[in-house]
Amino acid sequence: MSERQWENVVVMDHPLIQHKLSIMRDAKTGAKEFRELVKELAMLMAYEATRGFQLAETTVTTPVAETTTYVLAGKKVAVIPILRAGLGMVDGILELIPAAKVGHIGLYRDPETLMPVEYYCKLPEDIGERDILIVDPMLATGGSASAAVQFLRDRGAREINLLCLISAPEGIQAVVDACKDVRIYTCAVDSHLNDHGYIVPGLGDAGDRLFGTK
Repeated sequence: MSERQWENVVVMDHPLIQHKLSIMRDAKTGAKEFRELVKELAMLMAYEATRGFQLAETTVTTPVAETTTYVLAGKKVAVIPILRAGLGMVDGILELIPAAKVGHIGLYRDPETLMPVEYYCKLPEDIGERDILIVDPMLATGGSASAAVQFLRDRGAREINLLCLISAPEGIQAVVDACKDVRIYTCAVDSHLNDHGYIVPGLGDAGDRLFGTK
C-alpha cells in the first residue's frame, strides 16, 4: 500500500471489507461470487460515505411510549455508475438508500492514449440538488473518474464523492489534482499501474469478471 497521504481520501480498512476484497482478488473466484462481493462491498462503502449526512429530530410512538428520534434531513442522493463495471456497485447502494436516483455515464479508455472517451450520459434532472456517489470498482489512471466529475460539474452537480474498490496511487493523484473538492473512498491503495494501465496487484478487469466476458 502506498505510504502517501491525501487529505480527501478515505481508505476503508474494516476487517470485513478486507476479507471480502481478498476473495475478489483471487483469480479462481467466479463471476457469480464476484458480483455478490462487489454488491456487498458497495453497500459497506456507502455506509461510510454517508456518515456526514445531517439528521433532523422527529417524534414517534413506540409500543411503550412516545420518544424523540432522528431521520435524514431531506437528503437527496444520486448514484452514478461509470459504465460498465460501475453497474455492479449500484444495487448494494440502493439497498441502503432506496430513494436514491440513478444516472449513468458511459466512458471507455482509448487503448492507445489511455484517455477517456464519452459515449453516453443520462442524469436525473435535479442533479444539482443531490449528493452524488460516482461508483467504479477500479481507479486506475484516474482519467475516467476525472472526466466523469467534469461531466457532472458541467451539468450543475456540486457535492460529489467517488467510491472505488481498488485504487492506484497514480489514479488517486490524478483525481486529487483535477478535482480538489471530491472525496475519494476506496478499500485499498495498491502498488502501481503496469504498462497497460492495469492496477498491480489489482484484481484484473472488473467488468470482465462481473459479466463473464473477456
